[in-house]
Amino acid sequence: MQYNGGSVVAMVGKDCVAIAADKRLGAQFMTVSTDFQKIFKATDKTFIGLPGLATDVLTLADRFRFKTNIFGPYFVEPVVAGLGKDNKPFICAMDLIGCINFAKDFVVSGTAGPNLYGMCESLWEPDLEPEDLFETISQALLNAQDRDALSGWGAVVYVMQVSFRNFLILYN
Repeated sequence: MQYNGGSVVAMVGKDCVAIAADKRLGAQFMTVSTDFQKIFKATDKTFIGLPGLATDVLTLADRFRFKTNIFGPYFVEPVVAGLGKDNKPFICAMDLIGCINFAKDFVVSGTAGPNLYGMCESLWEPDLEPEDLFETISQALLNAQDRDALSGWGAVVYVMQVSFRNFLILYN
């Protein structure tokens, strides 16, 4: 996780869910790109965030896209955020060996993970409205990546709502 850096966070709000990621791609402390995609659309109601080794991020994104064999030794910590068939918000994260962490509030992954835990515990509240969830997840990610040399260079935020399928995007 330390080689390319990067962070992803997902939060649950009132009838909505959000996922956010930084845009930095690095080779340890050297910034290679400031516009690297880490969040990928899986279905109309589901996004997957993949911080980790850039080659594995792209490989897994392609494999998810083409629905092929997803099991292999990949150095990524996936975050899944979406709305279920019953339109209830769902988030989970996985570690490098695939252990799933289901949560009702927020999940974090990536090199800014420890910082994100602190920010999310401080800012997240139950039943946030979509606009408040957007602001909360944005501030949590931006402030956490300010304290992590391996994450940064802006952010992308997607907020999925039950009522309509518009997605709010920050710093895209």
